[in-house]
Order: sequence, then structure tokens, then C-alpha cells
Amino acid sequence: MADHDDVERNYPATARRLEQARERGQVARSRELTTAAVALAGAVALSTAGPGVYRHCLELFRSGLTLDRAAAFGDDRMQTALATASGTTLVALVPLLGLILVATLAAPLLLSGWVFSVQALAPDFKRLNPMSGLSNIFSKNGLAELLKALFKSALLGGIGAWAIVHAWAEMRGLAQQDLGGAIAHVGGMVGVGFYALTAGLALIAVVDVPWQLWRHHDQLRMTREELRQELRELEGDPQLKARIRGLQRAAARKRMMAQVPKASVIVTNPTHYAVALEYREGEMRAPRVVAKGMELVAQRIREIGAAHGIPVLEAPPLARALFKHAELDSEIPPALYTVVAQVLAYVYQVRRHRTQGGAAPVEPTDLAVPPGLDPLAADAGATP
Repeated sequence: MADHDDVERNYPATARRLEQARERGQVARSRELTTAAVALAGAVALSTAGPGVYRHCLELFRSGLTLDRAAAFGDDRMQTALATASGTTLVALVPLLGLILVATLAAPLLLSGWVFSVQALAPDFKRLNPMSGLSNIFSKNGLAELLKALFKSALLGGIGAWAIVHAWAEMRGLAQQDLGGAIAHVGGMVGVGFYALTAGLALIAVVDVPWQLWRHHDQLRMTREELRQELRELEGDPQLKARIRGLQRAAARKRMMAQVPKASVIVTNPTHYAVALEYREGEMRAPRVVAKGMELVAQRIREIGAAHGIPVLEAPPLARALFKHAELDSEIPPALYTVVAQVLAYVYQVRRHRTQGGAAPVEPTDLAVPPGLDPLAADAGATP
């Protein structure tokens, strides 16, 4: 039976999951933030550009109601006048409409930044399922949206009622004012009420933005299995990685074994270690390790060396020192130059004996490895 954590989404979304959701166009959105931003932009635009728009509209009405005889009976002149009036009105409204457009586009960027996703444009026919719609209505999110709508209606209704009560006495006195003063007075009262409603919308946005952020991250929470799957995708399947490492080691070992026939000598432990050294006089600065290994690898190195007639020298301390301190395809450490030179001198004697005959050379037995390079001697010296 699956444990509780494998069923419940008890783990927060990882950065990769959030990025994948962003690529799908799934980000936190707050309509209340956009509404508040548009309302504020409209209030500011009306306060700054409103008088100019009013004067322009007043002049437009005056010019539109004043017609000469030629304009009244000429179709082309009427069309020209209408086009001119429409263009002039549009130019007068550009600051107001432009500021509202900027607020509409900028508000979502404040919450989630720029997001463009082709996947979000794909049709989702699941949204047409009435059962899904009913389940969303009666879900926790549906209840939260209902409570938010009730709070929003009550708050904005209260602000509107306050604005009317606050300006009631002033509205009763409008009839005693001249037309220009009354219009200006109405504009001032409308501006105050508009700013009050904008403040209410801003308060709703302040509550809604954290809610939408929490809801977005809550919807992307993960189960333990999803975390494991993501880890496997990022780091790779452990079994597959082990298989790849095994193949890589096999390929490297195969390449190393192909270098053994080029060796000048093989130094052995005699059974635990085997190190193949290559040295070409006049071509190399120092002997180079072409192959090394333990146990079965060492045995295979000895077999290949024997098949190609490579001299083999049993020197356990030197074999251990070379295996420990000499890197593959690299020169031997300078501290081992002297003792390896003795080995190479023995190798040259063996080659001369094979080609010219004579007395067989005696294997050197007094190969002294510098102190601290033989790991076995170092471990024995460290033992109390």
C-alpha cells in the first residue's frame, strides 16, 4: 500500500516545476490587481487630461451644431467635417486611452513578469466539460472566489454609498449654479468618488495578490514520487548511469590494454599489481605509464605482455609505488627516476641476451624505493 506522502502533495514545487509551469503559461494572475491599476490610471488620466477633453468636446459640439449653407447641402463637406471631428476627438483621447492601456499591460508584469507561451494558446476542450465547471464552482477555490466577490461588492457598495451621502448636500445646490460651474463641480465630485473607489479596488488587490501567489504555488505542490521522478530526470536513472559508467570503464580498459604491447617493461607485485612502463631513448624525457591495474586487470596486463614478449620484473615495492603515485598516460614521479633507471638497465640486458646470447642477466633484487612512496611500508610505519 502506498504511504500517505505518496498520495498527498506535501512538498513545495521545485524551481524546475515552476519554470515548466511558466513555459506552459501557468503563472499567478490577479484580475483585481489589473482592475485596480486600470482604475487608478483612469482616475489620474481624468484628473490631468479631463479638463482638456471637456473643453475639446464642448468646442466640438459648438462647431458641430454650427453649419453654413454650403456644408449643409454638400455631401463631401459633411464627410470631411465628420472625419476631421473624429480624428480630433481621437487625438484628444489618446493620453487617456494610452495611460489606461499601459496600466492594463503593466499590471500583470508586476506580478509574474513577461510570459509568452505557445502552449497557452492551444485549445483546452476540458474547459467545455460542464462537470468540470460544476466541480470548480463547488470547490474550495470557488468558495474563496464567492467570498471575495461578496467582500468586493460590500466594500465598493459601501464606498459608493459614502460618496453619495458625502456629496448629497453639494448635489442639491447644483441647480442654483450656472452650467459651467455646475459641470466643474460635478467633475470634482466624480473625481473624489472615483479615487475612493480606486482605493477600495487597491485594498482588494492587496488582499488578492498574496492569495493568488499562494494558490499558484499550492496548485503546483508535488508528491514524493514526482520529486523522485524529477531527480531521476535531472541526474539520470541510477541504473542507467551505472551501466554507462561500466561501459566507459570497459572502453577505457580496452584502450589501456591496447597500449600494453608498446611497453618496455612490466613491473609486478607479482600478482596483485602490474604496471606497464614505456620508454623510448631520445624520444621521451622520462618513462611513461601506459597501463596499470590490480587483481584481474593486472593478470590481463601480464598475459598480454607475455604474448608480446614484454620483459616482466617482480618488484613488489616499486609496483606498489608506481600504482599509487604514477598516473596513467603520464610520466613517472621524479622520485622514482633512479630505481626505474635500474629496471630499464635490466631490460636492456635482457634484450641484448635475446639478440646476442651469452649469460642471462640477473634480476635486480636491491631496488630501493624512496621512503614514503611504498604504501604498504607507509601503512606499516604508521601502525603503533
